[in-house]
Amino acid sequence: MLVRLGYVAMTMNLKDSSPSGTVTVKTLAGLNEDETRLNKLRKVTAANLHNTLRILRYNKAYNISVYRFTSKLVPLATHPMVSHWDYVGEFRNEFKSLGDFVKENNFRVSAHPDHYTLLNSPSKEVFEASVRDLDYHVKLFEAMGLEDYKYKLVMHIGGLYKNKQTSVERFKENYAILPDRIRKRLIFENDDKIYTARDVLDICKELKVPMVLDVHHHNCVNNGERLEDMLKEIFDTWKDEYFPPKIHFSTPKSKENFRSHADEIDVNEFYRFLQIAKKLKKDFDVMIEAKNKDNALFKLSRELKTFDDIRWIDEGHFEIR
Repeated sequence: MLVRLGYVAMTMNLKDSSPSGTVTVKTLAGLNEDETRLNKLRKVTAANLHNTLRILRYNKAYNISVYRFTSKLVPLATHPMVSHWDYVGEFRNEFKSLGDFVKENNFRVSAHPDHYTLLNSPSKEVFEASVRDLDYHVKLFEAMGLEDYKYKLVMHIGGLYKNKQTSVERFKENYAILPDRIRKRLIFENDDKIYTARDVLDICKELKVPMVLDVHHHNCVNNGERLEDMLKEIFDTWKDEYFPPKIHFSTPKSKENFRSHADEIDVNEFYRFLQIAKKLKKDFDVMIEAKNKDNALFKLSRELKTFDDIRWIDEGHFEIR
């Protein structure tokens, strides 16, 4: 079975390559003219898109075909101050270059809207802002020509709002009224405080949506469920998808700061999960969530070579035998 490794947004090995340059609202508001504000945003956006293409080319060189775009490609894209800005039109060629590269190399790319994007909020204003944020992410994919729904947005279920079951029902109701172009992109992940892997699996099975298992989050919050007993069901939610199942994996920073991500991945902890997964004999992808980004991926990849039942292929791929 084949396993592919990926990482989030930023490489540690290319100089001056941040794809997440931003502009604060305060800075923008301090500029007197609308065109001056837009020029500021244009400069940052151009650098972000340029650096993202650099990162994709770098990933190809190291056989890393799983990658998560930053949500900050276009700074303040959903802010009312610049709601009239046609950033898609202005950067049409740059977006197309990104999408062409993804498609030519069959990369698996995704995005992960921030924690304030909450579909189950009881606040109408928060829900509407969340839809605007999701619309922005989908616009990025569409601008790249990645119109196939296999390119996904990962989301958490949201807040507790005093009553978990009511919040779950509100989540399902709000999900159902989303435009197809947004709804068909969404896949759901268990979090580290409220919605367990079992909670999210039940929601995904009902809505017929793929589930992203976050192994670290499962270790943070669960009701005694074992991954051995759930993993097949989780992977089965992907049965009609182009790409294989995807999981998130990270290592706790410390016993005291268990929910935070460490700089690297504990290879023995990762190997223990592989022993559970290998019983299913199913390919899957792993999004490495570690502070050292691609360096953490490379380190993990090298360390996996020492295990007898792993056949190392290249930096981004290995087989479990």
